[in-house]
Amino acid sequence: MSTATVGSRGKMRKLEKKPVTIGRLAKASDVKVTTIRYYESIGLIDPPDRSEGGQRIYDQKAVERMRFIRHARDLGFPLEAIRELIALSRNEDRSCAEVDEIARRHAEDIKQRIKRLKSLERELNRMIMECSVDRISDCRVIEILSNHELCATGHQ
Repeated sequence: MSTATVGSRGKMRKLEKKPVTIGRLAKASDVKVTTIRYYESIGLIDPPDRSEGGQRIYDQKAVERMRFIRHARDLGFPLEAIRELIALSRNEDRSCAEVDEIARRHAEDIKQRIKRLKSLERELNRMIMECSVDRISDCRVIEILSNHELCATGHQ
């Protein structure tokens, strides 16, 4: 029986190249069973074959797909972008321009989120610095949270 090394989140696990149950797929890909069922329900992974007892039975292709999805999620790609990437990956002779555009769009989204988070960090630090650490009735953090107009940055 042959085996393949499966890595997930820096961990290495051995997975037999024979069909696997949903529990083994979850363990090999470091994804919860409920998440695998959800991905199946929204079409990110193909419905698996079933054993005589009704258990889901996944092949090596499903393991690889779950690893792909997991890695893409770890990188923050939204599910719809992952769906597009999976569809594009099915045609290996096609130009990767669309894949590149999806990745560029995602990188730009991350850049904008970082910018917004930095603004939020500045505002929170300002609120903390203005707090007298005395009594709640004098707490500047509570006061600012109660009145958005007191915020120094537009972070809505």
